[in-house]
Amino acid sequence: MGRAEDEVVQLTSELIQIDSCNTGELETTTGEAEAAAYVDAKLREVGYETEVVESGAPGRHNVFCRLEGADRSRPALLVHGHLDVVPFTAEDWSVHPLSGAVQDGYVWGRGAVDMKDMDAMILALARQFKAEGVVPPRDLVFAFLADEEAGGAYGSHWLAEHRPDLFEGCDEALGEVGGFSLTLGEDVRVYPVMTAEKSIAWMKLRVRSRPGHGSMVHDENAVTILAEAVARLGRHRFPLVLTESVQGFFDEITALTGIEFPTDSAAALDGAVAKLGGVARVVGATTRDTANPTMLQAGYKANVIPAIAEATVDCRVLPGRQEAFERELDDILGPDVEREWIRNLPAVETGFSGDLVDCMTAAVQAEDPGSHTLPYMMSGGTDAKAFEKLGMRCFGFAPLRLPADLDFTALFHGTDERVPVDALTFGVRVLDRILRTC
Repeated sequence: MGRAEDEVVQLTSELIQIDSCNTGELETTTGEAEAAAYVDAKLREVGYETEVVESGAPGRHNVFCRLEGADRSRPALLVHGHLDVVPFTAEDWSVHPLSGAVQDGYVWGRGAVDMKDMDAMILALARQFKAEGVVPPRDLVFAFLADEEAGGAYGSHWLAEHRPDLFEGCDEALGEVGGFSLTLGEDVRVYPVMTAEKSIAWMKLRVRSRPGHGSMVHDENAVTILAEAVARLGRHRFPLVLTESVQGFFDEITALTGIEFPTDSAAALDGAVAKLGGVARVVGATTRDTANPTMLQAGYKANVIPAIAEATVDCRVLPGRQEAFERELDDILGPDVEREWIRNLPAVETGFSGDLVDCMTAAVQAEDPGSHTLPYMMSGGTDAKAFEKLGMRCFGFAPLRLPADLDFTALFHGTDERVPVDALTFGVRVLDRILRTC
C-alpha cells in the first residue's frame, strides 16, 4: 500500500469528527473554519503553499493549493470537495454521527459519503504527491470548499464571482457525485460518471387575499387558495424528457444487461427504472422535472383568517427545460398565486467524451477488470454549477467499489451514513491513476 492508502481511513475519520454541519443559517454554521484549518495544516505539513479564503461571511473558509504539472501550457484540472455536511439527529443513529468510528469494515458518521470520504482521498493523494515529488501531466488545483450543502452562496459561487484567479487555467473539474459502483444482475459492475445535474430552483409561492374573522363565511381564504394550488403542484407529473446523459445511461445499461427502457409510456419507463434497485430513486428523478412542496407558512391566530399564505417548493429542472417548466408552473398554479425564485441555479450538462473520461475509464478498469463506466445525471446539484460558469467541463467521480447489497444512495444525508474501508483504499488507487495520467 502507498502512503495515501495508508492514511485515507484515518483522514476520513478525523474529518468526520469535526462538526461542520451547515444549517443554512450564518449564525449557526460554525465548523467549516475548523475543518479548513485541519486540511490546511495537513497540506502545509508536506510543503504546500496554501491559501485560505473566507467566502463572503465569517467562518466560511476554503482551502486552495496548486501542484505544478509537467506541461504548464496545458489547462489545469480542478479537483474539489466540500467540507460542510448536513445536520443530523444523533439519537436516530447506531453510532454517534461525529464519532468517525471505524468498525464492521466501515467508517461511520455524517459526511462519510457526502463528502468527507472524497475530501480524504483528495487530501491523502495531494500529500503523497507532494511528499514523493510526483509531477502530474498538468497542473492540479486542489480545493476544499464551504457551503455546498446550502447551495454554495458562501462557497463556490462567491469564489467564482470574487476570486476567479484561484481557478486560473482550469478548464475541467472533478468532484462529486459519481464513481460509486452499481452491481447489475449477478456480475455486471458499472461506475457512473456524473456528466449532468438538474437545477437547484427553490421557489416561494404567495397568496394575498382579504383577511377576516375565522367564525364568518369567507370565500377568499388565502390559506385555502394556496393549499389547493400546492396540492395540484405536488400531485403533478411533468412530462418525460431524456437528455443526452440520461439516454446514454439507459443505452449502456441496455447493452450490458438487456433491460429495455421504453419511452412511449411513463409507467413502462418507471417500471424499467425500478429494476435498477436503490439507484432508481436518483435515475427516476432525472427523466422529468420535479416540484416538491416542502414548507407551508400562514396565519398567527386560530380565529383570524390571514391576509397572506406562503409555501416553499423545491424544484429540480432538467437542462434546457427552464422556460417550458415555468410555463407549466403558471398553468398549474393559476393567476391567484405569486411565485418567486429564492435560489435558482441552472442545470448543467457536458458530453461523456474526452481525455479525462478516458482516464477515468482506464483507471477503473485497471483496478476492477471487466467493469464499465457510463454517463449519468444527478438529480440534485453540486459546486459544479459555479465552475461551469467559469467555462469548465464538470464531472462527478468519487470512485468507490461497493458491496452489491449496499443501498448507497440512501446513505446520502441519511441515518447511519458510512463508507466501506476497502472502498476508500480502492478509491485512492483509482484517483491516483487518474491524476497521474490526466
